[in-house]
Amino acid sequence: MKKDLHPSNYRLVVFKDMSNEYAFITKSCINTNETVKWEDGNEYPLVKLEISHTSHPFYTGKMKLVDTAGRIDKFKNRYAKK
Repeated sequence: MKKDLHPSNYRLVVFKDMSNEYAFITKSCINTNETVKWEDGNEYPLVKLEISHTSHPFYTGKMKLVDTAGRIDKFKNRYAKK
């Protein structure tokens, strides 16, 4: 196996679905500046998600428009007739 192929900064990270406040913890090497206090009392890096399996229409069976980043408004402003 090749040396130094995989990142060495794996650590526990909290991923939080911002549409329904669902959060889970898993190992990752993603970079983030935010932290959150987890149920065990420790502080972990936080990654905010727009959608997860608890809010995705395929898994929930509900169609719901999720526009937390304002993508629809950005599109309308960019392609508006002038």
